[in-house]
Amino acid sequence: MKLLVTVKRVVDFNVKVRVKDDQSGIETANVKMSMNPFCEIAVEEAVRLKEKGVASEILVVSIGPQQAQETLRTALALGADRAILIKTDEEVQPLAVAKLLKEVVAKESPDMVIMGKQSIDGDNNQSGQMLAALLDWPQGTFASEVTVADGKASVTREVDGGLETIAIDLPAVVTTDLRLNEPRFASLPNIMKAKRKPLEEMTPKDLSVDIARRVTSLKVESPASRQAGIKVESVAELVDKLKNEAKVI
Repeated sequence: MKLLVTVKRVVDFNVKVRVKDDQSGIETANVKMSMNPFCEIAVEEAVRLKEKGVASEILVVSIGPQQAQETLRTALALGADRAILIKTDEEVQPLAVAKLLKEVVAKESPDMVIMGKQSIDGDNNQSGQMLAALLDWPQGTFASEVTVADGKASVTREVDGGLETIAIDLPAVVTTDLRLNEPRFASLPNIMKAKRKPLEEMTPKDLSVDIARRVTSLKVESPASRQAGIKVESVAELVDKLKNEAKVI
């Protein structure tokens, strides 16, 4: 079976995010970028399925600027077989992402699409569900365990009340949660091999998809600074301050 895995280039999770002076977004110039952590988990799960003999090919897809090639090469070094970059310098919102991926799925005919449940920049958690709806495929979201056998996937999902296990027919869309696996590091030999693996480039226009924004961000602000706490001498003083100053009781 063929697996299609999506990866996104985001500001590295260890970097302290700074807001641009004009408050139009976050600063990305001269900032370390890396693969979205949830996408790393998706790539790792695909590689594990291939190592088990369940999958025969892993295709990774990214949507973004030319520099997103680096993210795709990282995925190739981790074990993917080939890559597609849908090149655009525009911000691509979840619905447009789903439409672009739908066209790639129609072209490549994968048996399963594995995606991170969300990206750490937008935190929308929408693209996987939208893609499943556009394809009319079953979906297993927030996956903490995935097994594939006999044309079906068993997905254990993390829900508010605990865990839920569902069985879905393939082809299907699966989105990964943090506890699904621990991503591996790429070895130096595999990094060198990744440079020779095929990487195809296309544009949204090639796929006949309109990526115009449906939502406009008016302003981005840093969180307000928290005031330092104070010490009180007694419970009575604490209650007084909660009641008369904080007015929470």
